[in-house]
Amino acid sequence: MQRGSDRLNVHRDDEAKREMQGLIRSGHPTRAEEWDDPEPGADDDPEVTERPVPVGGAASREEAEDEALRSDLARHLGRGAFPADREALKRTLMDQYAPDFLVETVRELPKDGDAYGNVQEVMAALGRRPQA
Repeated sequence: MQRGSDRLNVHRDDEAKREMQGLIRSGHPTRAEEWDDPEPGADDDPEVTERPVPVGGAASREEAEDEALRSDLARHLGRGAFPADREALKRTLMDQYAPDFLVETVRELPKDGDAYGNVQEVMAALGRRPQA
């Protein structure tokens, strides 16, 4: 059975874990020597995101918002929610404790009773751009 990182041996893994305990528990560096503290991030470092970053250049703001909405819907609905109509999707989002803006977005779907097979179809019914 493999334990820890494959670059270091078991003893080095345990030593690294002990070194990080103070930082993890206190939330700030605990080294006695300032030069030994890790450097904070620079102002020009790229921003860390939770959503996919468009490949091949910057997307328009509208495309980025559509992608963020699609990503949030997919994360909260999952695969098991489909096929489903508007009410079933709304119930699933509420059961998953999804943010209110997602529930309100699903309420904007047409009431005609169509069943949606996936998030792409939901986005198309909302008049938003589905993923290409």
